[in-house]
Amino acid sequence: MGALDGKVAVISGGARGQGRSHAVTLAGAGADIAVCDISQPVGTTHYPTATAQDLEETRRLVEALGRRCLAVDADVRDRTAMRAFVERAHLEFGHIDIVLANAGINSYATAWEMTDAQWDDLIGINLTGVWNTVQPCLRPMIDAGNGGSIVLTSSSAGLMPIPNMVHYVAAKHGVTGLAKALAVELAQFDIRVNSVHPGAVDTMQVRNQANFDLFAGHEGGTFEEVEPALLSLNLLPRPVCQPEEISQGILYLVSDAARYVTGTQLRIDAGTTICPPGAWRS
Repeated sequence: MGALDGKVAVISGGARGQGRSHAVTLAGAGADIAVCDISQPVGTTHYPTATAQDLEETRRLVEALGRRCLAVDADVRDRTAMRAFVERAHLEFGHIDIVLANAGINSYATAWEMTDAQWDDLIGINLTGVWNTVQPCLRPMIDAGNGGSIVLTSSSAGLMPIPNMVHYVAAKHGVTGLAKALAVELAQFDIRVNSVHPGAVDTMQVRNQANFDLFAGHEGGTFEEVEPALLSLNLLPRPVCQPEEISQGILYLVSDAARYVTGTQLRIDAGTTICPPGAWRS
């Protein structure tokens, strides 16, 4: 038997990267999956966002594990679309037990050069989109009376400042606070709420040319070139985390093993948030 047998998980941003890894990991533990993502480009990102084909591949991977999967094209900024997605998931599966508000984007600019579009896109997806994912799930979960678990994807940037991404830091700090506030309100219904705080994860948000150029300090940077810079941000001698390692932390939080855990911030960041970058190195 799996740790999540009989459970249903709603996941945003599940077409690839961390979201796909979470969907596959939870399905492997026995959960049925309802996943959404956007298939249209977000113009202010410096890397290509997910496609309909990516979302279909997540569905295929979940179903290959013998679990049901509802995969819907929905933009987390669109409150109406997200309500429709959650309503469809509830109708098809009968209940919602787990919510992973995972969708997120990134872009870079100094505070004085940041455009309105960069701010609006990122806050809309990374903060308002988290709310639009979670809020429609609350009434079905409360009415079912079965408790549940909600995990919001924040970041190391939700606990500390990082230059050239003030909008990202603001959004992720907001997600951290939202998780705490929801944990307080939902505890009476035995619904636990926690946030996860990854450092650099080996997804398109890290492995893209604009990121390589930023860390390398010149155009045409490579991952091998920026790997020492990534390593210098971490306390442990590891440059980037794999998505599956974040998924294992989430699997713990949504399982009965964590039934006394709520309102916490699970750091999966190689220690970057407890030690200034490079301070421990001689």
